[in-house]
Amino acid sequence: MVCKFEPPTFQGLDKTWRVQLPDLEKVAWVWCIFFCFMVPEAGTLFRSTRMCFFKSVRRPGFRDFLVVVMFETLHIIGLALLVFFVLPDLDAVKGVMLTNCVCIVPGIFGMLSRTNKESKRFLKTVCDIAAILGQATGFIVWPIIEYQRGNVNACWSIPLAVVLTSFGWWENYVDKKSRVKAIQYLGTIKERMKTTRYFTYLFVSLWKIMVFFACMVLFMYFRLENVGDLFSRFTDSFDQHKLFVNETAGVPIGAVTDTADFARFQDTKTILSDGNAPVYVALIQILCAYLAYIFGKFACKICIQGFSFAFPVNLTIPVTLSLLLMSCGLRAGDSCFMRDTIPSYLFFECPSGDYIKDFIAGEHVWIWVLWLFSQTWITLHIWTPHCERLAATETLFVTPMYNSLLIDQSLSMNRRQDDEPERLDSDTRVIDPDDPDSTQHYETISIHTDSSQTGGVKPSDHITRILACATMWHETRDEMMEMLKSVLRLDEDQSAMKVAQEYLKVRDKDYYEFETHIFFDDAFEMSDEDEDEQVANRFVKLLVECIDEAASHVHQIPIRLRPPVKTPTPYGGRLTWTLPGKTKMIAHLKNKMLIRHRKRWSQVMYMYYLLGYRLMELDISVERKEIMADNTYLLTLDGDIDFQPNAVKLLVDLMKKNRNLGAACGRIHPVGSGPMVWYQLFEYAIGHWLQKATEHMIGCVLCSPGCFSLFRAKGLMDDNVMKRYTLTSHQARHYVQYDQGEDRWLCTLLLQRGYRVEYSAASDAYTHCPEGFNEFYNQRRRWTFLMAGTILGPGTIFLMLVGAFVAAFRIDNWTSFQYNVYPIIGFMFVCFTLKSNIQLLVAQILSAGYALIMMAVIVGQTLQLYEDGPGSPTFIFLMATILFMVIAAILHPQEFKCIIPGFIYLLSIPSMYLLLILYSLINLNNVTWGTREVLAKKTKKELEEERKAAEQAKKRPDGILGYLYNTQPEDLDGSIEFSFANLFRIMCCTYPKQVNEREQLKRIADSLDALNRRMDQVEGGHHHHGRRRSFSRSSAHGGINTVKEDDSAVSESDESSSETSGEPKEKRDQLKNPLWIEDKALRKGKVEFLSPNEVQFWHDLLAKYLFPIDEDKAEKARIANDLAELRNQSVFIFFMCNALYCLIVFLLQLNKDNLHVNWPLGVKYNITLIEETGQVLINKEYLQMEPIGLVFVFFFALILVIQFFAMLFHRFGTLSHIMSSCELNTCCHNEKTDSPEEMLRKNAVEIVKNMQRLRDDRGDAESVEGENRLARRRTIQNLVNQQQRRQPIGTLDVAFRKRFQQLSNQTSEATPILGNIRRASLRADALKALEQRKNSVMQEKQKKKMETLGVGNKYNNQPKRHRISNVSGVESLQGAFAPPSTRPNGSVNDGYENSSGDEAPTRSGGATGVTWHDPEMGGRR
Repeated sequence: MVCKFEPPTFQGLDKTWRVQLPDLEKVAWVWCIFFCFMVPEAGTLFRSTRMCFFKSVRRPGFRDFLVVVMFETLHIIGLALLVFFVLPDLDAVKGVMLTNCVCIVPGIFGMLSRTNKESKRFLKTVCDIAAILGQATGFIVWPIIEYQRGNVNACWSIPLAVVLTSFGWWENYVDKKSRVKAIQYLGTIKERMKTTRYFTYLFVSLWKIMVFFACMVLFMYFRLENVGDLFSRFTDSFDQHKLFVNETAGVPIGAVTDTADFARFQDTKTILSDGNAPVYVALIQILCAYLAYIFGKFACKICIQGFSFAFPVNLTIPVTLSLLLMSCGLRAGDSCFMRDTIPSYLFFECPSGDYIKDFIAGEHVWIWVLWLFSQTWITLHIWTPHCERLAATETLFVTPMYNSLLIDQSLSMNRRQDDEPERLDSDTRVIDPDDPDSTQHYETISIHTDSSQTGGVKPSDHITRILACATMWHETRDEMMEMLKSVLRLDEDQSAMKVAQEYLKVRDKDYYEFETHIFFDDAFEMSDEDEDEQVANRFVKLLVECIDEAASHVHQIPIRLRPPVKTPTPYGGRLTWTLPGKTKMIAHLKNKMLIRHRKRWSQVMYMYYLLGYRLMELDISVERKEIMADNTYLLTLDGDIDFQPNAVKLLVDLMKKNRNLGAACGRIHPVGSGPMVWYQLFEYAIGHWLQKATEHMIGCVLCSPGCFSLFRAKGLMDDNVMKRYTLTSHQARHYVQYDQGEDRWLCTLLLQRGYRVEYSAASDAYTHCPEGFNEFYNQRRRWTFLMAGTILGPGTIFLMLVGAFVAAFRIDNWTSFQYNVYPIIGFMFVCFTLKSNIQLLVAQILSAGYALIMMAVIVGQTLQLYEDGPGSPTFIFLMATILFMVIAAILHPQEFKCIIPGFIYLLSIPSMYLLLILYSLINLNNVTWGTREVLAKKTKKELEEERKAAEQAKKRPDGILGYLYNTQPEDLDGSIEFSFANLFRIMCCTYPKQVNEREQLKRIADSLDALNRRMDQVEGGHHHHGRRRSFSRSSAHGGINTVKEDDSAVSESDESSSETSGEPKEKRDQLKNPLWIEDKALRKGKVEFLSPNEVQFWHDLLAKYLFPIDEDKAEKARIANDLAELRNQSVFIFFMCNALYCLIVFLLQLNKDNLHVNWPLGVKYNITLIEETGQVLINKEYLQMEPIGLVFVFFFALILVIQFFAMLFHRFGTLSHIMSSCELNTCCHNEKTDSPEEMLRKNAVEIVKNMQRLRDDRGDAESVEGENRLARRRTIQNLVNQQQRRQPIGTLDVAFRKRFQQLSNQTSEATPILGNIRRASLRADALKALEQRKNSVMQEKQKKKMETLGVGNKYNNQPKRHRISNVSGVESLQGAFAPPSTRPNGSVNDGYENSSGDEAPTRSGGATGVTWHDPEMGGRR
């Protein structure tokens, strides 16, 4: 039938027309099919090439390579046979159905790969056999039907095509644990392919393209009259050409197109083809296949695979069939259907007959249902994913890319089955709280690891371990509080996941183990009582005071932690707290007389201690150490950081996603008040929105800030990272590169070793930023020089100011140049000659002046923009910049307010990008920290020296005589000397003064006498320290070193010895009884001592890397001179680069009439009428792009555009990350469908958090919000409760066990532990599930008690030992969960002090006189 809109030549009643496709038309479609196949293979080739060149990949064995090539070759032959030979002989509906029948080989391999350990193995095998038989029906039913219709080739082509095509997905369905030898062999190849895949597919992808091309030529040899037309008529096939349309008699719609018997044709017409149709179809196919792959991978990454991946993939064929049948039915009723969309001669080949009866029954289409269900069973794994969030592509899919010709089958069978990460489930155990050893936190490596184990990797080695390493110096109380609260929140979160795993048998996928280490720089100061002794300074004492307040704030109940355990160490000391969640917080107190201070050396300290000693010294196999190092992360923190546990989990997600990721940083938000903080709000926002996002997309974030970053232990343990990071600064540039920019240098070392550094915008952290101008400049003095973009930054800003002055104040270029250059030269002179405080004062004055000038410039530029119109380049650039910033703020909705201080940022551009860089560069020789500087206590000797120097300064005359006074060195002589009345003395040709031999011998004798006196004192029991440095060296190395001292020191020692009383000083040892452990401000805690191995480790580490650098005056003078020389060289190079740059651009600006670019927009027309001649002259006046404007646009506009598009891609990645971390319960979600176990699994951690809280249930009603909050306060009731309040529960797990034991349906309403479950019936079901878990825990505990007592132990025939068991005193579950105070022989909680203030049992501390509590003994020993 012909549409009524066709040409009149086709009009006629009861006529049916068919198109006879010529070979020229087939050539275009054949090539389009080839290009559709080739695009993903080209992507595989590109990806493999990139991985082989830029990553470390292994080469496969020759046999492995041959096996892969063989399977891929069979797959390509079958695919080419299917698309070039089988499908052209079938109608569209049957062709779509047949694509569900390409799973026979995966089904067979999957059945043979099943092991006896699988649950319900017999039932699964029966289903496998049924699925295989269902797939096999495709080899019988349709070949017979097609044979009866005369299609002889279908008898062999259909079975061969579908079987060979199914070989392409063999790898996903083999397992090395199979009982079949052949499958085992293929499974081992599959395991090796994980490391050799990209090298293999570098060649296999090319081979597949060549094989497919060869098969295309071969099959077209039988389809085309002349196979050479594929090449000779390639371009002609995509042009318009003639098509012959034949009138048929009685041939219904749906007959075979180019195999029909043309003898029945009665009339023939000619039409023109659409040459672009094959191209459009190919592009649609390529784009849709790629989008299906991308969005399918996206759904798997963000953990919505069930609904958004498996469901659409399984519905692809049914939906396609429905649309095809509907289209064919509409086409049969309306011949004009889709006429404007698809050319009439290209409509689908539809089946004949009635669509409900004849087609389904007569054509045996019902057999397709078997294929659909069999494919669903074979690909059932896509419904139950186990991958982690944001898993890598290699983790999600077997092969790197996809098959665009069978995209749905490729996605489903290429999706990995073994994507589940290794868990600790098999190693999970219920920890007995009565067992002292089992309650120790985190020594996870030693708890879950047998020290004698040297075998294979254990599941516990894959646990995520987070070691928080905070560096502190002189933080304020508020700053310490923020960091401590963040650590306590992590402690609470980890405790909830651990308790949920131990008691509810639910393992959270984000489970981690956690420990905190605080490294306190310069933690000691001179004692007021004895200047030879060191005590903890006020900042350490402030930390001890803040910990209780922070814990009370987090847990919303007054808490007093147990006093910290004090441990003397070779580097100073150590304080160890047990937090409420039973994680450890260890403060390492560094004595700068014993160990190097500053942040970089603290980082070296914790890298070698936590990774070198705690991990590498374990007596386990190298494989286990490597796995542990790969799953251990160092969370670097500053002492004022504030963050939530979820921020850390997001960084861990990035680490798990990419094993090649060495470091990951989060979004840092500045906190504070004042104009400087407002400026930093906008600066931080733009820096993260644009710069960090661009660096992330390019592949290398240049700096991962140490205030909040996560580092992979394995990356830091690289020899070229950790060892190079310990280099001592000997050259001037080292002090700038190593000590001033330690974070950037560490990231540079990781990048050089091939690790990536990434940025997560969803991981938020808050840090205190400088609030004053001077503090801000001093902080940026350490940062600015390390930024490569600052080289030409000042010159560009200077040129911008020159141009702005010209436009705003209507002055010429030279005048504007002078107005801008004089303040800069003056500021440079001030920086070179005056002190830092004067420099900062001048910078502050100039900054205020520049802000006023920038305000005038803004007004002037606004007027200029109004005059030039909206088509001017300045207006376009300004509007584009504002638009980009607004869009960036909209894409960061939670940070939208950060764009408001943008106006302050604009006013501060000259100060921050010109004056600040000049200040930083000219003060390059100043390597002090610049912030949080505090004066240290001085010894009596230092105070006496200052007093003498002050008196000497008073005696010195003023004026010129004072300058000349006492300037002659006493140790120099001159060959020629001039003097005048003792007013001055001139020496020429100076040389060192010769020392008489008699004087030298006298000095040696005096030194020996002094040494003998000191030896007599030591032998006589008189302890004397001398210099602190000599004491620190001897203490650190366990011996006495000979130290050269001058006579004055010896005489002062003798005088001090004579002045002391007759009572000898108490002899102290830094590793046994230092004075600081007796400090009452540190509270009365236990004293522990390091093991000999750890002491030796610290001695070796101090000797090799961390021993304090001697204060050699000559060396300090050399370094100062070198730094000044480096400063001078850097300033000269910097000045010349910017001067040449400004000079060139400025000279070009002066010749702008000859050197400019006419701007095509904003053209002005000047119309002039000449009255004498009546002529009208029309002149075009173009806006000119001047050299300054051109340079500005080139530098800033190009960078801004690149950063904007990079930000868009990064925001999509961040959205993916956030979506993968959230569970969205839509309105269609029905909680009734969830079983009690499922509800318990989903809400386990939240339930535990509610059950482990330390607040009493009566306190829950106090948190009321609303308008009448004050009126509803229960003030009197709260006072009564305060008087009757019981002793608070000790730790979080104890609080959980108490509520867990009391759990019942009667208490469920009073205990809001199921806050996420709203329906009463569902709450009851969840409580029932909790009851079942409680009974299971009770049974396990009872079994463990019996095993402990020796029941069923065949080796328990030994004599009984005298051993007290804490467990033996517990006869019921109530006893196990009873508070320690009511339990006989119960253990004492280490986490908290008795709230009543009673002192715990103590024991004597030996020589120290310090008492401490031993909870294991329960009394005084």
